[in-house]
Amino acid sequence: MTITQLKYVLAVAEYRNFTTASEHCFVTQPTLSMQIHKLEEELEIQIFNRNKKPIEVTEVGKKIVNQAKTIVNESSRITDIVQQEKGYIGGEFKLGIIPTIMPSLLPLFLKSFNKKYPEVELIINELTTEEIVQKLKDGHLDAAIAATPLQEDLLKEAPIYYEPFVGLVHENHRLFDQKDLTPQDLDVDDLLLLEDGHCFKESVLNICSSLNNKKTKKFSLQSGSFDTLIKLTDEGLGMTLLPYLNSMDLSESKQKLIREFKSPYPAREVSIIYHKAGLKLQIINALKEEISSIIRGIIAFSDVDIVSPLKMK
Repeated sequence: MTITQLKYVLAVAEYRNFTTASEHCFVTQPTLSMQIHKLEEELEIQIFNRNKKPIEVTEVGKKIVNQAKTIVNESSRITDIVQQEKGYIGGEFKLGIIPTIMPSLLPLFLKSFNKKYPEVELIINELTTEEIVQKLKDGHLDAAIAATPLQEDLLKEAPIYYEPFVGLVHENHRLFDQKDLTPQDLDVDDLLLLEDGHCFKESVLNICSSLNNKKTKKFSLQSGSFDTLIKLTDEGLGMTLLPYLNSMDLSESKQKLIREFKSPYPAREVSIIYHKAGLKLQIINALKEEISSIIRGIIAFSDVDIVSPLKMK
């Protein structure tokens, strides 16, 4: 039994196809099939039911796949221990970032991080929170940046910063003349929201104090883009909430439409998330410190002045 064989097993279990699995393992399909067949002969069991389309994992195979994940992760820890002992910060690092954070955060830290740690090869993917959780569990990501808490047993969350929400209010809107907003001012029927699947939408709904409002709306729109929400607000079709970093690049005319909340400020907790196996911690800590130091120069308030909407139940 070899680590390579176990990696091949995990690939087939994930893709349910020998050809696809071989492509992701960068080997030929006959080589991958032969190694898995050798393992099955050695163990005297069948890991995969090849008569099913797509291929199915047998009952005993499911137990082997779960154990293989642990063994492969632990084997990676040896290299990781050596690198940490040497103080080496480098190598390939797969990072996922949710769509409502990536456009505003990535330009702030990527250039400085690359300059400070030139031997780290960052591979960055924009993913939903659901995709991030699954890929972290499956070992396809080293870490991710997302809104928390997620409360996933196999994952750790290390808060990086708290980002307050601000209102974008058209000059004809009922709240335009207010200097500051409170959660009680908001009406869910009066808000332009991101579409389902975005954790930012859940945060906004948790802030609102009138979720049971029965008023009839003239139209209903949910967008996957902050840019769309900003344009519609600018047309006087409602108001929206934005994360603070997303409001920084607004034009001078749109800055006049921004309304901040009174303390305690509704804010989202943004964390770096990684598997409890704790691999590549030196890079995770370097990312966390780099982002934290940059954000401290942009957003500054005490923890006592904020409240996370995801905890507002």
